[in-house]
Amino acid sequence: MNKDLFDNFTLGKIELSSRIIMAPLTRCRAINHNLPNELMATYYGQRAGAGLIIAEGTSPSPNGLGYTNIPGMYTEEHAALWKASTNAVHEKGGKIFLQLMHTGRVAHSDNLPKNAVVLGPSAIPQPGEISTYNLGKQPYPTPKAMTKEEVKQTIAEFIRSAKLSIEAGFDGVEIHCAHGYLPNQFINTASNQRTDEYGGSIENRCRFVLEIAQGMINEIGASKVGIRISPFSYADTEEDASIVQATYRYLTEELNKLGLVYVHLSHMGEPVPVKFELWKNIREIFKGTLILCGDFTKETAQTALLKNQADLIAFGRDFIANPDLVLRFQHNWPLAERNRKGWYGTSSKGYTDYPPFTQ
Repeated sequence: MNKDLFDNFTLGKIELSSRIIMAPLTRCRAINHNLPNELMATYYGQRAGAGLIIAEGTSPSPNGLGYTNIPGMYTEEHAALWKASTNAVHEKGGKIFLQLMHTGRVAHSDNLPKNAVVLGPSAIPQPGEISTYNLGKQPYPTPKAMTKEEVKQTIAEFIRSAKLSIEAGFDGVEIHCAHGYLPNQFINTASNQRTDEYGGSIENRCRFVLEIAQGMINEIGASKVGIRISPFSYADTEEDASIVQATYRYLTEELNKLGLVYVHLSHMGEPVPVKFELWKNIREIFKGTLILCGDFTKETAQTALLKNQADLIAFGRDFIANPDLVLRFQHNWPLAERNRKGWYGTSSKGYTDYPPFTQ
């Protein structure tokens, strides 16, 4: 059966208007103590024409707010304020999931609320530097190695965040297990050197994220839980290729058993052939919906669908400058130029000021 980008698609128990997904995009507009706001609601409402919006990485814990001005989802206040965004999307007929992202060691204490802690599977710092509220760019600190109790507490935080997300009106949630954030830190041998049941073997290193997924399924249902992974991204540069392959094959097999509604494969970093071979393996193993993301054009996305490489295609940066991206693709209208200067910031500039196409 031929697949078209503009086909309707049934995802779990919801109907999408097309196979075009808006990928999660960190935009750093939660400028008042990490609280979602009306500006964010305007932004998402403008992009409700996507088949599905996956809203930006949002922390399930005070400890996960490692970047400046990213939103949270761990209090009733967060849930209440997020309703402006979910309502804005639903009023225009759109669907929206929330990506739950715990930064783990990709953080700095200057970016965290009072009494929050930079945590990681092991006391191994992330290489490089991070921007902070008050100190400019700083080296990543050495995280506190999580105790067993902190591991269990963090899993519980993810599960509660999923519940709050549904209360806020989201159609589902995405576990961010990609790009070097906390669940990804547990999976990788370079960041996880634990000797308990959450470290060592492939099964142990995947246990953290699988317990999160199982707990979320128990709380809100498998049809509302997806996951994003990024094998062979820049987070895996210190990993042995054979270990990465074996780890993600095992993880995909377990996710398939759980019946998650989708796996979202993200391509960031170098386009090495081994990455795309593993993508094929994951496509064969996982029987649910597969989303691909990474530098797609309308034409390459259509080709990927026709070759049955995926069921849905996610677009990120093109949705920043083109709130009406689906219409532009449908009518072959030109795309607006991306302006990186406005990708991150605290105002509407470069955020909600992109107009729809006019002939």
